Amino acid sequence: MEERPWHRHYDYNVPTTIRYPRLPVHELIQIPANAYPDKAALNFFGTEMTFWELRLQVLRMANALGALGVQKGERVGIHLPNCPQYLISYYAALSLGAIIVNINPLYTAEELKLIVGSTGLTTLITFDMVLPNIRTLCKAVSIPRVIATKITDYIKGLGVSTAGSLELEKGWHHFSALLEGCTNTKFPRVQVNPEDPALIQFTGGTTGVPKGAVLTHRNVVTATLQCALWGNPTINYTPPERRSVVAVLPYFHVYGNIVVMNWAMFSCATQIQIPRFNIDEVMNLLGNFKEITFFPAVPTMINAVINHPKAAELNLAKRLGLLNSGAAPMPLEMIEQVRDMGIFFSEGYGLSESTSMGITNPILGLKKVGSIGIPLPDNDVRLVDLQEGTEDVPRGQPGEIIMKGPLIMKGYWNNPEETAGQIRNGWLYTGDIAVQDEDDYFFIVDRKKDMIIAGGFNIYPREIDEVLFQHPKVQEAVSVGLPDPYRGETVKAYVVLKSGEKATEEEIINFCKEKLAVYKVPKTVEFRDALPKSAIGKVLRKALRAEEEAKKKA
Repeated sequence: MEERPWHRHYDYNVPTTIRYPRLPVHELIQIPANAYPDKAALNFFGTEMTFWELRLQVLRMANALGALGVQKGERVGIHLPNCPQYLISYYAALSLGAIIVNINPLYTAEELKLIVGSTGLTTLITFDMVLPNIRTLCKAVSIPRVIATKITDYIKGLGVSTAGSLELEKGWHHFSALLEGCTNTKFPRVQVNPEDPALIQFTGGTTGVPKGAVLTHRNVVTATLQCALWGNPTINYTPPERRSVVAVLPYFHVYGNIVVMNWAMFSCATQIQIPRFNIDEVMNLLGNFKEITFFPAVPTMINAVINHPKAAELNLAKRLGLLNSGAAPMPLEMIEQVRDMGIFFSEGYGLSESTSMGITNPILGLKKVGSIGIPLPDNDVRLVDLQEGTEDVPRGQPGEIIMKGPLIMKGYWNNPEETAGQIRNGWLYTGDIAVQDEDDYFFIVDRKKDMIIAGGFNIYPREIDEVLFQHPKVQEAVSVGLPDPYRGETVKAYVVLKSGEKATEEEIINFCKEKLAVYKVPKTVEFRDALPKSAIGKVLRKALRAEEEAKKKA
């Protein structure tokens, strides 16, 4: 595309194109370690680790993993919440040219089995609270190297666990023992190129079967620089020695990985690490910091924080620099509330397949309520017809968002058919439908089939349906996302029982809890004699959603 008319809306100090350094992701850590070695890289429940200490721990872990036999191209699963061990594992494995497989700690043994099987993991780095799941998993699949840590091992005063205290299986490794046993702090002599894969980021996709988006070192570095430079208009006023970011978005999710963790390395910012979102804990932590430069979040979190009784007492409006929202649409009232508080705010759009970035609102410039904004530097966006996907739609008409540029994934891991379906002639077909207005701002009007977004998590109904169908008493079932003022959406299941069977709502929910991560489990179950279907017998989720909406209005 020769012309990018949206450039006219860029903030005054945001470049329209960026020269990306030929840098592998793990070398981002050198920037703060060199410029601010004694500054806190991490603050984990009050325990600080400097950028220099972090760099040394990363290099020791890289050499320890190398000594265990981890080689370039091998897949290393990181199965951890936000904690110092995550960053150490991440940059260490990448230093060896290994490919990180990001794994949600809430996954059940069954969900983990699918991921381990499809990626051929050789190493899994996990933690104390999920060891029962990992023991079950390792009975079903073989993982050559399992490394375990205790989340509190990096909190001063709480002591450090041992292989014995965690009752690790024979042959498993203890995270801290590996580090202690390795004094080598030289950079591993492994050639890692920008084109090499860095992450396998799982996404449910529209089919409901998880697919691993392969993101290269270039993708990750590109996304990190775009995110950092887009923030120039306000972040630049805070000198690097005072910069901080709230790290509550999970690192295992592409959004947290780029916009929190890698952004913080490039921007020399201290990460205030929060392993899980508990609103009272979060408010107490925020109270410990005089200023917070950047708070990337999802609408559910923002809603909880700004409406918390402590928000006024903490004078949050004065403490927070820039709020960023993504992963789900932010309601109008909430945007106005943030603006009234005097906090800078931006909302954007991206996918795992586009390294979490893509389209976003300027920070100082024109923002349109309800709009996802304008394309980021070097990213081309078109809206094409929904049938063939080849012709651009007229201005103001809905079309599928397709994107092209250095953010777009290499493809899906070991899945050429899906890759060919999503990427055509270099364009990523997102499955999201939008309109473009006269100012070149994009507005999403519909979204990928029936995906549910609850609390910022993408939930694919088919995955829940598959589990419901496994219940011996269930004849037919379908799950639907219904509007929820707090989580954005909540999951409801509609179930038709087999003839003569009886079941309770609690029984169905408990069955789902055994097989699904907690955020995917239906909150309510309605039993029916039949489900609404189309002429070809396809269950109509939309009809069920419409019924619920009509009930609310009645």
